[in-house]
Amino acid sequence: MTMIDTLPPHALTSELPPIGPRRLGVINWLGLWTLTSKEVRRFVKVYFQTIVAPVVTTLMFLAIFALAIGRASVDVDGVPFAQFLAPGLIMMAMTQNAFANTSSSLIIAKVQGNIVDVLMPPLSPLELTLAFALGGVIRGLVVGLAVALTMACFVPLPLAHPLVILYHAVMASLMLSLLGMIGGIWADKFDHMAAVTNFIVTPLSFLSGTFYSIDRLPEGFHLFALANPFFYMIDGFRYGFIDHADGALGVGFAMVGAANLFLGLVAFRMFQTGYKLKA
Repeated sequence: MTMIDTLPPHALTSELPPIGPRRLGVINWLGLWTLTSKEVRRFVKVYFQTIVAPVVTTLMFLAIFALAIGRASVDVDGVPFAQFLAPGLIMMAMTQNAFANTSSSLIIAKVQGNIVDVLMPPLSPLELTLAFALGGVIRGLVVGLAVALTMACFVPLPLAHPLVILYHAVMASLMLSLLGMIGGIWADKFDHMAAVTNFIVTPLSFLSGTFYSIDRLPEGFHLFALANPFFYMIDGFRYGFIDHADGALGVGFAMVGAANLFLGLVAFRMFQTGYKLKA
């Protein structure tokens, strides 16, 4: 006879917790934190590729444009060309890496078949959207900070409006993080993801005033730039440094906020319906 056999029946049940579903509250904070941490650890583990490489690439852009164009175009609206160029390059590095973080995470999980590991835990569509988006935002901000600190060794970077810089850095990283999430869910293979990068992200980035003032564009291209949300996130970010903007700041704040709201709703709906995620 074992010790359990000698215990009275009520002793066996009184110490056991009640059986039932675990209550997680309105938001599963532990799950949200765990998935966000997992997304952050993904890029931190290969920091040489995800952080150091963008810094080197951005400095190469700065060197090429400053040497090739800076001599012919001394200033842009009274601002030295290199100083005008630097914020655009920082923003480009942030957005590209925020996009890469979410898009690569989802497309790799789908191709390898382990997306189920993300869908099975008790995480709501809102929590999944927030966790992946936060991972992309954190990577974008980390890369942006690393690029800015390195670039400051070569180009003066005044902080005319720090809060404006912070707002546009977060909102721009969030925008591309959400866009990468949507692209990663939509894509069935890496070729599809490359198409999103080559035909959407890169053209909108390069035609948004990253390397030039849109005031110098012909009328048709100027109107296109004013309709491009990427222009407003770069223009507002640059304004935070050099106190000069090509567009209306109020319109930019509204445009970036509206774009993030729309992309967030699309990403949320994709997780909610299981679009291309559930067999």
